[in-house]
Amino acid sequence: MKIHQLYTQSFLRNFTYLIELNDGAAIVIDPWEAEIVNSVLSDNKLRLTTIINTHEHWDHTQGNEALISEHGCDVWAHENGHGKIPGLTRMLSAGEIIDIEAGSQLKVLNTPGHTFAHLCFLVIEDGQAKAVFTGDTLFNAGVGNCGNGGDVEVMYHTIADQFHTLDDGVTVYPGHEYLENNLRFTLSLEADNKDAQAWLIKAMEADPAVAPLTTTIGDERKLNTFFRLSNQVVRESVGRVDGSDKDVFIALRSRRDNW
Repeated sequence: MKIHQLYTQSFLRNFTYLIELNDGAAIVIDPWEAEIVNSVLSDNKLRLTTIINTHEHWDHTQGNEALISEHGCDVWAHENGHGKIPGLTRMLSAGEIIDIEAGSQLKVLNTPGHTFAHLCFLVIEDGQAKAVFTGDTLFNAGVGNCGNGGDVEVMYHTIADQFHTLDDGVTVYPGHEYLENNLRFTLSLEADNKDAQAWLIKAMEADPAVAPLTTTIGDERKLNTFFRLSNQVVRESVGRVDGSDKDVFIALRSRRDNW
């Protein structure tokens, strides 16, 4: 299995992902447009069998119809995407394990918060969690907003229960390239965060169209304020020194919304 991380150069800075399988089949996650996907399929002599949509927002589904028309592929997504996601053929359930080839699986994570039709997908290879496709739930050094059909308290529980608990080595593949801006937000609260300072230099120099930077969950624990809810400096910055972790998370999300 090979993961192609495709920076779409869209105004929303979307990523589309193409999973290349050893038998020449391919799965695409959140197609921004058909042309980008078809170019990678052609260059690698792959056949598209399946579209996976992390959620129903148009920038994650707008490539569906053209790809279905050309390739006759299936579309997998959350059951709450029924009537909202073009071409939906298979509704996935929390905890479902999808065998995509020998030794490689996707585990379905029900991840409400950004919307209530949001799924993330944990990549498991030879029984070990290796990566996670996070859509608009978890970004590199940030989390998704809750203002377009979501709920911030629900998002807190999703992040705390399903992402804080992942192993440090799991690679994060988000739905958008927001790393530089998110690092600047971290540093606006935690100016002396040396890890965020170093990553910001890398992010400013990187070209996501050539080689997108990826973080791991271990990196997120150092860079992402939404993983640093017990940090005293973060708590002081949002005025929640004695609050619960949920209080801090909600205050951080509010601060980020208006930052």
